[in-house]
Amino acid sequence: MLTPSHLRTLLISSVLIVGMLLSGCSNHTPDSVDSPIGQRSQVQQSQVFSPLAHDILFRALGLVGVPYRWGGNTPDSGFDCSGLIAYVYRETTGIRLPRTTTEMSQMHGPNVARGSLLAGDLVFFATNGPGRVSHAGIYVGEGRFIHAPSAGGTVRMDQLSSTYWQKNYLGAKRILSNQHLAVNP
Repeated sequence: MLTPSHLRTLLISSVLIVGMLLSGCSNHTPDSVDSPIGQRSQVQQSQVFSPLAHDILFRALGLVGVPYRWGGNTPDSGFDCSGLIAYVYRETTGIRLPRTTTEMSQMHGPNVARGSLLAGDLVFFATNGPGRVSHAGIYVGEGRFIHAPSAGGTVRMDQLSSTYWQKNYLGAKRILSNQHLAVNP
């Protein structure tokens, strides 16, 4: 039997997928990116939602509601923000990410302009003072990201446009390579 929580997750997932598929029809030119967490790079907008990004999205959505636990990195033990990200990537792609948000933000890979975010991109925040990466999440589309926020909370989805996250936003990084994304020809 589907619980209200499962129905909500299913509804949100469906809306996100339809939105992402429709957004692939947009005519978007490459953005030049400047980010406080890395060098300048070129990023292209994906036209097609990749199967790998789809797997990341659904794995992350399936973990909504799992309790926060500092240092946690499994659904059974709970998650902190970096543990959630590392778990989702390891389980869906086989990619082993660093354990801390700071190390994740310093990985090799293109930085992504906010307007060019794609499902699966990592978003970084300074929640413990200005300019220092201290929190991260997985972008899932339509201005939303999934993260493990803090003690007493659970893995959840939030809007990047909310005042708190907008104020603390530092930048984003693309982990999936172009071979996993269908980019503009």
